[in-house]
Amino acid sequence: MGAQGGPTLITSVQRAFRLLEAVGAHDGGATAKQLAREAGLALATTYHLLRTLAHDGYVRKLDDGAFVIGDKVQALHHGSHGQAVLSRVRPTLGALRDELAAAAYLTFYEDGEIRVAEIVDGPRAPRVDLWVGFEDAGHATALGKCVLRELDEEGRNDYLSRHDLADLTPRTITRRAELLRLLDREPAEPVVMDLEEYSLGTFCVAVPVYRGNTLGSLGVSLRADQRHRVDEIRELLIPTASRVTRGMSLTI
Repeated sequence: MGAQGGPTLITSVQRAFRLLEAVGAHDGGATAKQLAREAGLALATTYHLLRTLAHDGYVRKLDDGAFVIGDKVQALHHGSHGQAVLSRVRPTLGALRDELAAAAYLTFYEDGEIRVAEIVDGPRAPRVDLWVGFEDAGHATALGKCVLRELDEEGRNDYLSRHDLADLTPRTITRRAELLRLLDREPAEPVVMDLEEYSLGTFCVAVPVYRGNTLGSLGVSLRADQRHRVDEIRELLIPTASRVTRGMSLTI
């Protein structure tokens, strides 16, 4: 009975999509009357949908009254692009996991934060319990320290000025001077490690990767008693990181 009294929710969604398609066809913007005509909608319906879409950031009204695609749609586009890029390297991450029987992690340094982009684990390769977000644990993880090591002095100081060096375990480095000495140690090791600094009983190894100009890190986690495998891990992790960088940097 409610459906007979007005348009269904599905119909409203379909109309909103038609309207977005019409807006997207005009890089310089289009008026509500023009969009109503092209989308085949009543002008009153068009105004109502445009107000709703503008409120939520899907369209933007220009000073001259025309409407263009909003930031929310752009964000959706970038998000789908990012997933498409990640899909290219997931088989490589899966092969790394299977070869080492260790969970594989991919992070990127975006907007001043170290963020996990992908984790590939399995029954024989469980992930570490991420009880503290990587944004707040860059100093305590091999993945985070790998990113910090690759940053220039200004970028590193900016990150450290915004993040406390919390003592996550008794092994965590909590003094800035000590952390900087470790990061600047010469000659630089090809890999960065942490032994129970983030989580007791866990050993991690990481190397840098890039997605275009965006810095990141690729790493694996194992039980702490697997530390003797570091040479084996290094030999596989370094070429895998090169393949991941190539895969992430290709244009779609």
